[in-house]
Amino acid sequence: MLLSSTFAGLIALAYALPSETDSRRSPPCRFANNWSQKDVLQYADRFEWDMLYWEGRFHQDNVGYNVKNGMTYDGTQLNWTTGERTKVHPFSAASKESLQIMLYAHAIAGDRKAARFLSPDAPANAPAIAASIMQTKLKTYLQFNQTYPGFGGFLPWMTTSGQDVTPTWDWVNRVPGLDNGELLWAVYACISALEQSSSRSNHQLAADWQKWFDYAKTTVAKVFYIGDGHVCAVTKIANQSLPVNDPKQTYGCESPAYLDDPYEGELFTYFIQFFGKLSSQEKAKLWTAKRAKLVSVEYEMDGVGPITVEQGYWFSAHEPWKVLELPYFDVDIIKRIHHNMERARTCNSAVTKTPGLFASVNNSTDPATDEIIGYISPAGIVSIASQKDQYHDVITPYGAWPVMMFDKSVGLAWWNSMVQGKKMQNPYGSTESSRVDGKLVSALVTWDSKVTTVMGLLGGVSDLVRPKMKADGIYRDFINIAQREYSRVFPSLKGENVKLCLPSQKLPDAGLKDFTLCK
Repeated sequence: MLLSSTFAGLIALAYALPSETDSRRSPPCRFANNWSQKDVLQYADRFEWDMLYWEGRFHQDNVGYNVKNGMTYDGTQLNWTTGERTKVHPFSAASKESLQIMLYAHAIAGDRKAARFLSPDAPANAPAIAASIMQTKLKTYLQFNQTYPGFGGFLPWMTTSGQDVTPTWDWVNRVPGLDNGELLWAVYACISALEQSSSRSNHQLAADWQKWFDYAKTTVAKVFYIGDGHVCAVTKIANQSLPVNDPKQTYGCESPAYLDDPYEGELFTYFIQFFGKLSSQEKAKLWTAKRAKLVSVEYEMDGVGPITVEQGYWFSAHEPWKVLELPYFDVDIIKRIHHNMERARTCNSAVTKTPGLFASVNNSTDPATDEIIGYISPAGIVSIASQKDQYHDVITPYGAWPVMMFDKSVGLAWWNSMVQGKKMQNPYGSTESSRVDGKLVSALVTWDSKVTTVMGLLGGVSDLVRPKMKADGIYRDFINIAQREYSRVFPSLKGENVKLCLPSQKLPDAGLKDFTLCK
């Protein structure tokens, strides 16, 4: 009996909350297989510590970013057998930049988890590492603005493999709003972290980034706003090499597909609301133009529900991105709705016996050609989405990040269940996605499928954004608008008594072999 008690005590100690002296502990690459669901639920802090160590391996030159210019790559492909990096994706977008900058904001603010990701062997160095890369990145942004002034300070999809970045071939003279909304508020959070730092050099860096941010305020309406509450989803530019105010320069929506969604695109709406210098009448029209797409629906299946949720486009786990950046959860009704959304997300996979969660993600690798088969946007839950034609053959670990915002243990249990599948861990952390039948994976690592999860564990950047919003006098307006828009659609909620569901199925073993460099 004594032996049993002692052994139990040692196990509990081994899984206890990591201490400062434990920061250098190196878990095995394939650590997920050592964890049962029960252990993850009981010792989530320890599991998270191991996860952050390996996810941080993605943050390397020529894997996740270009050290010469500080810019992100979309990611890199992996050797099908070994898991070693092979072909970098030499392109990126403002959305990937936003994830990098949010991570750095946490590191600069002294967050221990961000340090574990960024510099596990010397966590005290993490703030300086992040600030240094932000310094390099700003130079790159300013050079881009000088070379391509027609973008008005905003970023298209771009090739980031050279010293100077350039628009990708398919984004010449065009620029997206959604991704730039994500970028702008990430920069805002990082400025806040830099301003709160005790370092004088960080204060100067904050001021320099503030100038970049302030320039976007002066151009946003001309580049993206066409009046009557309509914001261009993609703006067509007459000539990206001409300044914004050149007489020959023109802007217009590429199509009538406006940026009027209540998901990620709403971040850009709030930027225009607060900084676009629109009249009170035009600001009101921004929200009138969006209202048709904020819809209340109910999830119900196999005895689960009804659960009141916000209707998704696909109901992909990519769509709630906005809650990572602005303090939406300061509004009680919004926090409760999003909690309900994770009840629906987890229970849908549990009752349909799906071995994971759905999100827009890269499809599998074709082992014969070493090429990614394609990108899957339509992946979510049909019954609570506006778009019904969906693809449900692929799941992805990052589908768990919104769950983590409400229950870290349950979210990590879903993440762990998915990465226990064959080839779902590699020398750079978790693998992009897996087929539900276990026959193929996407041998790829990207910002979207990794750092969204990390940011979910860190709680987003609302705690950094909030004080700066208050200092800028826009926080109360944000709360009032968010409260007004959601309360008019959601007078009451059903299903708040439903518990988040745990995974009930594992990815099948279909004969794949784990990456040889990840053991």
